[in-house]
Amino acid sequence: MKVELAKTAGFCFGVRRAVDTVYEQAEKHQGERIYTYGPIIHNEEVIQDLRKHGVEVIGEEKDLDRIKEGIVVIRSHGVPQVVCKKIEKKGFTCVDATCPFVKKIHKIVAEESAKGSHIIIVGNSEHPEVEGIRGWAGNDVTVIQTAEDARDFRLEDAGQKVCIVSQTTFNYNKFKDLVEIISEKGYDIIVLNTICNATKERQEEARRIAKRVDAMVVIGDKRSSNTQKLFEICKEECLNTYYIQTLDDLDMNQLRSVETVGITAGASTPNNIIEEVQNYVRINF
Repeated sequence: MKVELAKTAGFCFGVRRAVDTVYEQAEKHQGERIYTYGPIIHNEEVIQDLRKHGVEVIGEEKDLDRIKEGIVVIRSHGVPQVVCKKIEKKGFTCVDATCPFVKKIHKIVAEESAKGSHIIIVGNSEHPEVEGIRGWAGNDVTVIQTAEDARDFRLEDAGQKVCIVSQTTFNYNKFKDLVEIISEKGYDIIVLNTICNATKERQEEARRIAKRVDAMVVIGDKRSSNTQKLFEICKEECLNTYYIQTLDDLDMNQLRSVETVGITAGASTPNNIIEEVQNYVRINF
């Protein structure tokens, strides 16, 4: 069997930076309480390992009221401005591990909102990155995820400017389609493609590989937005596409009758998990 591993599989810059930051804090401040505001990344194996190093996850703003002291690391997805202010007000040591590309979006929406623009965030409203971006965009903001959302969008003031940004891990082609629908409404819009280049490259490579293999394996946490997008893209090109979190999820029978297998992984998937799956498939099929 021929196995093709995507060169872009695994940790992206922002994720690696965030994970390294937490481990550095745990090593530097042994004996002190280390918290991450939300899971530092969407990968349960990484979270469990950090827990072994004494790092605790706090999930909501109200959780800040139950801790007295310690170091709070802001997750890679970022947080709303109100959370940053509360951490500062309570006097915790704050270490910001927000992905720099996400921080850039925070700055954009805050500035455009201050100018009076209506902010449109293209993304999943329930994803923590989008929740964070929304928290920097003021009150005049809309989240759009589907073509129906785009078609239903209306401004009360037709003369108001509109600023469109995207969740960094959104599907690039879908982003273009949604922007086109909104553009047809005739509003005065500025479009800023804030999809991370690494995300776009990962999606494009996954699509190319999926087109030429008999089966495709996509590795990543079920909560990972960028991994879900990879799965959708690969499934469009290769019907035999399988979404797994670890090697334990791989059904060996699904690959026995194929000659070529492609493997890719989301931006929050550790290299050791990718290597374990790749080596197992090479040896056993």
